[in-house]
Amino acid sequence: MSKPVIGFIGLGLMGGNMVENLQKRGFHVNVMDLNKDAVATVLARGNATEASTPKELAAASDIVQLCVTTSEVVEKLVYGDNGILEGIKQGSVLIDFGTSIPASTQKIGADLAQKGAGMLDAPLGRTPAHAKDGLLNIMAAGDKATFDKYEPILKEQGENVFYLGKLGSGHVTKLINNFMGMTTVTAMSQAFAAAELAGVDRAQLYEIMSAGPSNSPFMKFCKNYAVDGVSDLGFSMNNANKDLRYFVQMMSDMGTRSLVAEGTSTSLQAAVEAGMGEGNVPEIYDYFVGLKK
Repeated sequence: MSKPVIGFIGLGLMGGNMVENLQKRGFHVNVMDLNKDAVATVLARGNATEASTPKELAAASDIVQLCVTTSEVVEKLVYGDNGILEGIKQGSVLIDFGTSIPASTQKIGADLAQKGAGMLDAPLGRTPAHAKDGLLNIMAAGDKATFDKYEPILKEQGENVFYLGKLGSGHVTKLINNFMGMTTVTAMSQAFAAAELAGVDRAQLYEIMSAGPSNSPFMKFCKNYAVDGVSDLGFSMNNANKDLRYFVQMMSDMGTRSLVAEGTSTSLQAAVEAGMGEGNVPEIYDYFVGLKK
């Protein structure tokens, strides 16, 4: 059987490597990105076509995949003029690899179903290096029959593919995971900042904390920056701020709230507004040290 044609929008570091993996595995890809250099790199490898609109890309593809930054961008690609919803083929599927608001995902899925197309939310774990080799962790959710149909494609892209249930569950799981991780990093960075402001040795604080149950890889990332000046987590405050904002929104959509997440979100938003958004999350230590009444 011939391989399905895959339309892919979003050729950033992760998405670009995902497309390279697909090309190495013999898939034809239709691509779109605002970065024309990234598009040119894909086209130079062959077996690829650039689409001019999301509608055109969807109409020419058997599977549409997105790896973009926000729910707002996803909705614009789906619902905008010449959008995916206008062009997607009956029997096709939209797979969102980004981190999106679950309620938005469910709305898009319902609208796609009216066109006879399916949807999977499939946020990612691991790194762009894993993406290039098809070794991502993929948290997929959606109608089980749709998942079963497209699981072989996901296994071309991920070493570990998890099925999490109804549409939106992948995004719920990713947001919970990132809420926990980024809250931990923010709190630990605040702890090191408190030590600095109080005149307590930060390296010794780490020795004490890491000898107990608080020890974790996240603590080591925070220590690397706060004590050694090495910023190596590889996740920006801009991204963490977006994910915490989405988690707070998700909790509100469920009729409740998370005071913990609201506190983390407030801290991250303040650091972003202070111009630190491009920095890795442990660098929020500098914001806390410089924060004065």
